[in-house]
Amino acid sequence: MTEPAIVAPDPAASRVPSIALVAGEMSGDLLGARLMRTIRASWPDARFSGIGGPEMLALGFESFLPMERLSVMGLFEAAGRFVQLLPERRRLARRLAAAAPDVFVGIDSPDFNLALERRLRDSGIPTVHYVSPSMWAWRAYRAAKVRKAVDRILTLFPFEAEFCRRNGISACFVGHPLARELERTERAAARRRLGLPEDGPIVALLPGSRSHEVRDIGRPFLETAAWLHRRRPELRFAAPMASAPLHAEFRRMAASGGPAIALFERESRAVMSAADVVVLASGTATLEAMLLRRPMVVAWRGLPATWFILRRWLGRNIRFVALPNLLAGRRVVPEFLQDEVRAERLGPAVLRLLDSGLPVEARWEFDRIHAELRSGHETPAAAVLALAGRSDGRGRPA
Repeated sequence: MTEPAIVAPDPAASRVPSIALVAGEMSGDLLGARLMRTIRASWPDARFSGIGGPEMLALGFESFLPMERLSVMGLFEAAGRFVQLLPERRRLARRLAAAAPDVFVGIDSPDFNLALERRLRDSGIPTVHYVSPSMWAWRAYRAAKVRKAVDRILTLFPFEAEFCRRNGISACFVGHPLARELERTERAAARRRLGLPEDGPIVALLPGSRSHEVRDIGRPFLETAAWLHRRRPELRFAAPMASAPLHAEFRRMAASGGPAIALFERESRAVMSAADVVVLASGTATLEAMLLRRPMVVAWRGLPATWFILRRWLGRNIRFVALPNLLAGRRVVPEFLQDEVRAERLGPAVLRLLDSGLPVEARWEFDRIHAELRSGHETPAAAVLALAGRSDGRGRPA
């Protein structure tokens, strides 16, 4: 199910809208492309520029900088990259301020986008931040900064909108597009599509969509596959990679020994659908696995300094890192953090799920969360055009 189209504008309306967007990673590129398509359904001549990835570029987006330069994650992992990007962010801010778009939309990537949004808002350009920063988790100090930077935040999850409102930030829960658009595929059909055997158990390995994730988590995932294969020789393994470079990197890692692993490029949803159990890095992929109703084992691993800071906040503000657990408010899927990400911990959790399948209580929770995430209070396109002065906030032309 896709977002409802905005009612077509009056032909006599003023000039077409100019919308600036900055997406810093693949998930943001997908959100930006969905937003562009919905706006274009009513404003076919709308202009979009800023920073975007392949999905946005395919729709005619003008990108001033390769999106890959922004794709970085973690506190200390990010620091070096963003120092390098500071001059380019200043140039981008000057360029956008001079162009004076009707509205600016920063899609996720808060370390890059919030300062940019503050500068553009100070110059009189309405600003939207699409995907709430994780202030609710362990960066509550960001609330004051966000209030000064954005006119409105569009949140994917309802608890984020509640947190923003409690902290004086205008926010709207728009729902998660995956909850509306994702269609489940039968396991046998997914296996046929991928050329995988239709009989026998398959474990999917998803170490992440960034190079450092594949390096840090890929090795223990391969060791887990070897641990499992020694105990269950009939097991088969499949791993989707987000890009050709990651595909090549993981193939090199897997060549050092262990069971054969079927590698695929950009087929994460099909591979998860084909699997009996999914072992994956914490992130958006865990939401996809939940919506596909797949049993999963979730892992998170970062630099020691990042883990030191995160551990101080875990327990004080949040209890979990896996999205299904965060959304449920309790542990419904097994998750392992930092030094726990090793074969001796991951392997037994996988075997339990292979033997018992998805627990009934987890399935109930998955169904409840799915229904909630489909029920956004407003569409992202309507919220963006409302700030641009192009609609009344409900998707109708102003």
